[in-house]
Amino acid sequence: MIFVAGLACFILSLIITPFVKKVALRIGATDKPSQRKVHVKLMPRLGGLAIFSSFIIGFVLFSEKNFNWIPIIIGLFIITLLGVLDDKFELPAKIKFGVQLLVAIITVIGGIQIEFITIPFLDRIEFGYLSIPITILWIVGVTNAINLIDGLDGLAAGVSSIALLTISGMAISLGNTFVALLGIMLLSSTLGFLVYNFYPAKIFMGDTGSLLLGYMISVLSLMGLYKNVTFFSLLIPVIILGVPLLDTFFAIIRRIIQRKPLSAPDKLHLHHCLLGLGYSHRQTVLLIYAISGLFSVAAIIFSRTTMWGSTITIVVLLILTELIVESTGLIDKNYRPLLKLLQEEKLKINK
Repeated sequence: MIFVAGLACFILSLIITPFVKKVALRIGATDKPSQRKVHVKLMPRLGGLAIFSSFIIGFVLFSEKNFNWIPIIIGLFIITLLGVLDDKFELPAKIKFGVQLLVAIITVIGGIQIEFITIPFLDRIEFGYLSIPITILWIVGVTNAINLIDGLDGLAAGVSSIALLTISGMAISLGNTFVALLGIMLLSSTLGFLVYNFYPAKIFMGDTGSLLLGYMISVLSLMGLYKNVTFFSLLIPVIILGVPLLDTFFAIIRRIIQRKPLSAPDKLHLHHCLLGLGYSHRQTVLLIYAISGLFSVAAIIFSRTTMWGSTITIVVLLILTELIVESTGLIDKNYRPLLKLLQEEKLKINK
């Protein structure tokens, strides 16, 4: 069933995407070149509509009718409509954030909440009323993280696909076949679109795609990975989404340091930094795919190992993250404490 549903969504996405491209050009839903954009010619966006259409058709044909999913599907429709309007009219950041907040609230009211965690050697911690803002923060945060990383051909679609593959695989291992089915259908719909979106892209997913993917990934990660909600299991989706979440986190840090509005655009995201180091467009995308894949493998190891193994995995990931941040200049070109320390140690050894 899962294989058939995935194949159907992939084929549907392949068929629908060229039609969406024509619609985008006809209604003027296009992305114009600018100083902060990487592309140099007018590009149709709205490609996320192909992902949405393929997934919804698959959902109707292959999934069990579950009333618990009504709030999530309502949220999906609203967030997709927001993306379509933004791709056409370029809505203000405040309106986009407000609608994201509304969608997150609808989802939480529908029953998706992180209510408690258990920490090793300590008792279970109930979040109580805090479970609502924590869950809303997660949904809005992941939604914006995928949105912000959508800066190069195939980047957001590829990173989302890696995350969806990992989430679906882990959901199957936990016996959550329903979440796995939805994850595979969304993955297949995204891969079908990626055929047209990988460098050199023929169409962009636009906010329609990045917002719907961010929203669905945030929901699926909560539903699929929390069989026993421990402190460590809480970290699994964070690790899987390490690249977009860290990119967003350091973007916020940069803007606080530079005293700029959080919504202010810049060209210092991870993909911009890698391009600045001399990597080509294709090499940059593939390198970020590799980093995302590494984080996903780490999440799988993290979920299967002992507490000490999990701790070691986290320490290694933190060191790797710090090296990536320093070598790419993600915060600032002069921020290189660990690299300077390693260089000093190397000089001492050479002496």
